[in-house]
Amino acid sequence: MMADRRTINVVILGVGFLLIFTAFTTCGNVEQTVVKSLKNSTFSGSGYHSLGIIYGVFSFSNLLAPTVVSVLGAKLSMFLSGLLYSGYVAVFILPTSWSFYLTSVLIGIGAALLWTAQGLFLVENSETSTINRNTGMFWALLQCSMLFGNLYIYFDWNGQTEISDSSRRKVFLFLLVASVLGTLSFLVLRRSHPEEEMLSEEEGQSLLSTRSMYKNRASAALQDTKSEFKRILQLLRAKTIVLLSPCMAYSGLELSFYSGVYGTCIGATTHFGKAAKGLIGISGIVVGIGEIVGGGLFGLLCKNSRFRRTSVVFLGMVVHFIAAYLIFLNIPDDAPVVFESATQKDPYLTPSVSIALLCSFLLGLGDSCFNTQLYSILGHVYAEQSVAAFAIFKFIQSVSAAVAFFYSGYLLLMWQLLLLVILGFAGTLCFFIVERMQDFPLDLQED
Repeated sequence: MMADRRTINVVILGVGFLLIFTAFTTCGNVEQTVVKSLKNSTFSGSGYHSLGIIYGVFSFSNLLAPTVVSVLGAKLSMFLSGLLYSGYVAVFILPTSWSFYLTSVLIGIGAALLWTAQGLFLVENSETSTINRNTGMFWALLQCSMLFGNLYIYFDWNGQTEISDSSRRKVFLFLLVASVLGTLSFLVLRRSHPEEEMLSEEEGQSLLSTRSMYKNRASAALQDTKSEFKRILQLLRAKTIVLLSPCMAYSGLELSFYSGVYGTCIGATTHFGKAAKGLIGISGIVVGIGEIVGGGLFGLLCKNSRFRRTSVVFLGMVVHFIAAYLIFLNIPDDAPVVFESATQKDPYLTPSVSIALLCSFLLGLGDSCFNTQLYSILGHVYAEQSVAAFAIFKFIQSVSAAVAFFYSGYLLLMWQLLLLVILGFAGTLCFFIVERMQDFPLDLQED
């Protein structure tokens, strides 16, 4: 029964994330478009700035999240974060600038708690034999979050040139319901070790011992945080991490591009006419399909061999270069920055829907190439210090995503793509160097 309960826990966890991120990824995808369509004078927010704030706050909250999660426990942390996510989605039902930016800060904190708690909870509910299967199940469920909300956007917005207030409210009410259901599903999670429940009931006999329990947990957590910080600072000086940082930064830039910028560009392209707004949804779905195909292929095929890791990253770079070139030819240069809902410039080709969606697929596929292999190499090199290594990865990735969101509203598409190509090339090159470095110590040992 034990194993069953833990598997059920992982599935519930995946479903909760699926629902919450159905709301959040859809939100990020349509956000700038929705904000541009708001016709009231009181609201002066920018969707890009909001996403920039989220990733900026997230990167710094990540450093403190482990302390909070170890005091509150994974389940409660995830429930509270879910509430913060729901609050952000709710803002779009009655948008005001202050609530929009305030909830951006809060969701940044919530995201850090949610992902830290998710990692802890997965580990608590897995053995060495089941960790890969459980992680795979979780990611598969999570990736489906790109499908449902975006599908709704497509059916609701197809043929609309402007997004009306009633249509906006309808979409965000639907997303709010999804987010709240996801948050409530965390309450169904059960302890993986029944003996802990016995203990906690005895502790619960007196309020005093509960207080002292939290106090003990807090002081232990602070100690852990101090030693974790030391470990992070040590690792930041490690050659491998320094060399992988361009690749981590690149994963942040392209994250912001595929999750917030590209959809906005498609929705702003005049040549797509009445179909443009609905295409934002389809594009989000196709990015998701690219992610799922990539994650499935490389998750299943690659069992930690060096040759495969470098070839997957190389594939990711090539795929992203092709996408960047096609987007450059196919989408008007002023698409990310126009404030009116339609572009003025003409691209080199007549914008084609099929090329635009092919690029969405390539962006998703390439993203999963980089992410799966970064996780793989960090887990391989820093098996003992994986928590600190992943914390650095998340930190660098989210700082660069935040930076990218802040320039997205000001730089023409051509320059944004050029930055992606330069950093993508540098990141891939450094990844290769790290893989070469891994070889030599291994060769010595094998002899």
